[in-house]
Amino acid sequence: MTTWRTHMAGEPTKELVGEQLVLAGWVARRRDHGGLIFVDLRDRTGITQLVINPELAPEAAELAHQIRNEFVLRAEGTLVARSPETVNPTMPTGEVELQVEQLAIVSRSTPLPFQLDEENVDETLRLRYRWLDLRREKLQRNITLRAQMVGIIRREMEEAGFLDIQTPILFKPTPEGARDFIVPARLQKGRFYALPQSPQILKQLTMVAGFDRYYQIAICFRDEDLRADRVQEITQLDVEMSFPDQEFLYATMERMYARIWRECLGIEIPTPFPRMTFEEADRRFGSDKPDTRFGLEIEDATEATRTSEFGVFKNADAVRFLRVPQAYSRGDLAKLEELAKEWGAKGLAYLVFDEEGEVRSPIAKFLSEDELALFRSDPGSTVLFAADSRPVTSRVLGALRSQLGKELGLIDEEAFTFLWVYDFPMFERDEEEGRWTAVHHPFTRPNDEWKGRFADDPEHALAHAYDLIVNGNELGGGSFRIHEPEIQANVFELLGLSEEEQRSKFGFLLDALAMGAPPMGGIALGIDRMTMVLAAEPNLRDVIAFPKNQAGVDPMSGAPSDVTEEQLDELGIRLVEQPS
Repeated sequence: MTTWRTHMAGEPTKELVGEQLVLAGWVARRRDHGGLIFVDLRDRTGITQLVINPELAPEAAELAHQIRNEFVLRAEGTLVARSPETVNPTMPTGEVELQVEQLAIVSRSTPLPFQLDEENVDETLRLRYRWLDLRREKLQRNITLRAQMVGIIRREMEEAGFLDIQTPILFKPTPEGARDFIVPARLQKGRFYALPQSPQILKQLTMVAGFDRYYQIAICFRDEDLRADRVQEITQLDVEMSFPDQEFLYATMERMYARIWRECLGIEIPTPFPRMTFEEADRRFGSDKPDTRFGLEIEDATEATRTSEFGVFKNADAVRFLRVPQAYSRGDLAKLEELAKEWGAKGLAYLVFDEEGEVRSPIAKFLSEDELALFRSDPGSTVLFAADSRPVTSRVLGALRSQLGKELGLIDEEAFTFLWVYDFPMFERDEEEGRWTAVHHPFTRPNDEWKGRFADDPEHALAHAYDLIVNGNELGGGSFRIHEPEIQANVFELLGLSEEEQRSKFGFLLDALAMGAPPMGGIALGIDRMTMVLAAEPNLRDVIAFPKNQAGVDPMSGAPSDVTEEQLDELGIRLVEQPS
């Protein structure tokens, strides 16, 4: 391949026995067997065992005594077959080894802060020495898998006629749901750029400009609190098309995902994907991103309990329940009630049916024969109730359903169930601020039924918006956009933006829409989240090469860091509080 090596460490096999090879990589392990020295040499493709015989290569053997883990070596020699008793069937290269003739230490390593095969290493320590952490097999696999996936995405998008168009990183602050990262402009003191939360407006402008199919692997920035599946810098596949056809868009995404799963995991994903309205997803699963690998669906008893003697049911806006195939003890139910309260419930009513089918519950005496007949379940099961507003019952039972699906082993961990969820609400009420906000973003088009009347009944208006779900994970979402300036202005007005604010924040977009804007629509899919699902990785930071921690800090470089007074003066900025 190069003067440094003829093969990668994962490539030598018995077909190459007898050939002269040159390998280069890191020492994963060194073993001294009383004369013979064995070294596992690693690179990103795998490991090949080196054998150094002092009788055949005395200089190499002398040098090998200095070798420690993570030294970088270059080894030249003849590939030989291992003896039958030393074959390692768990390694792709386990039938061969390199009989070293020449050896060079290219680079030495200081003592390591942790060993690469060490379990449960503190995440802060791993992030502090991220270059070392990234050498571990799991992270090598995750990052390689991510690169393979992105390559497939690019090929699929280009075959479908989409152009890779780059949009600016420094742009205008616009309200899109999260806080902006603000960047001071040195040449215009007192003024600021924002890092884009998404290229949403810019990709719409590419449509107005006549580029009818756009895509980009885009970096997006959102200054928000972090958790295991959220970071402040996200990477997404960003897609937009003029004269959009929903069936074409769905089919393109489905073909892309089928190819990713086929080439990355060797799994065939059936297409087309099932579809479900937001209302159905909420009704059946209590979630807009339901995991459909298992049942345990929510049932409704609101109307059946309107005349109930149990006041909690009678007076609730909604009464809904789950039938769980487990007869829970009082202790188990107390734990479930605490979880339900964390998700917003005031309590957790229940009916337990023992192995003989007898009911056990403090509320049973308040329920009529008809009610008990409705809730009657199999022996050895429990019925769990949520009685509250409909959104609260969805949140509580949806979360309980997911929790119990895992605890009871109801989920087929080998399955991948893709799902389109569509017809989302267009607006939601922010009770604290007393105004309507956009559920998706303020450029989302109402569906055809609501196009002319969304402002009359914003609570029930539906958007032409859709999400792609797999195994309860939202991979991304999209919508058809508003291309008529008058409808866009009406949406802004409903969201509380005055004409002056509309011109100040979005004047350039309104001007563009007034100059021959085509119908447009698209989707944005999270590359990080997609890799998590592919790699079965629970922590988003382990599918990103150089992530920040949960506080938004990079323990490796120390970012964010202080700047000098001179730099602040140059920018025209004075700190209100000095950093601690």
